[in-house]
Amino acid sequence: MTSENISSEFPFKSNYIEVLGSKIHYIDEGQGNPILFLHGNPTSSYLWRNIIPHLTPHARCIAPDLIGMGKSDKPDINYRFADHVEYIEGFIEKMGLKNITLVIHDWGSALGFHYAMRNEDNIKGIAFMEAILKPLKWSEFTKEFRIGFKLFRTPLIGWLIISVMNVFVEKILPQAIVRDLTGDEMNRYREPFKTIKDRKPVLRWPNEIPIEGKPSDVTEIVQNYYQKLQVSDIPKLLFYGNPGGLIKKPMAEWCRENLSYVKVIDIGDGIHYLQEDNPHLIGAELAEWYKHL
Repeated sequence: MTSENISSEFPFKSNYIEVLGSKIHYIDEGQGNPILFLHGNPTSSYLWRNIIPHLTPHARCIAPDLIGMGKSDKPDINYRFADHVEYIEGFIEKMGLKNITLVIHDWGSALGFHYAMRNEDNIKGIAFMEAILKPLKWSEFTKEFRIGFKLFRTPLIGWLIISVMNVFVEKILPQAIVRDLTGDEMNRYREPFKTIKDRKPVLRWPNEIPIEGKPSDVTEIVQNYYQKLQVSDIPKLLFYGNPGGLIKKPMAEWCRENLSYVKVIDIGDGIHYLQEDNPHLIGAELAEWYKHL
């Protein structure tokens, strides 16, 4: 997939809905049963821009920006995982979404899995990529990422790296994509995080990753849905890339063997933000899978 095939445009109408006193920004395209697209760190609904057009002929595609991210409001909260759960589940409830198909990535996957395994009767299917499937160990990180994420989780140092230097947006994001993002694409990702204060959610997220049992509340939540996913009969679709990030080929094969009702698709070259490397393959495969749910 070359950059020429991947548009930087975001040709969707902005919508807003109030949840817990703050405005959540979302796009809402197409008609029918809802497909809910949930992004992670440090992205926004912009991540799904080249995938959603493949699905709008078949469903109502809804992609919110998580609280404090994208064009959503930035309330003065801690931005812990539990905070995001309240806002995104409040969004689902206020939007009256029923018979949902989830398309989830990064922290959006943890939010989606957590909701799905507690509301299985409201879920039609789950498509996921570069997802937080289970609690992690430091040994599962490459040396470079292990050093980086330990620093991110170190008080003051993490703040300097992420909030002051904006490393997650300027370095981590582009380095986790095979192709080079254009200047316009980078600026779209920079836009929500112009100031140190704006970057509070970006700093909080790496500190929420369940590694070696910490933080304990997130570890418990992830362990819980990890066990339930293995026996859930909800149809599932997994996309993985090479070399991959959170889900490399061995983990994808584990999913094929241990998750019920799962289809596994290799998208080719990809690290973590697969939607920026092969969005049209993801979109076409999603549409085909969705038609048969």
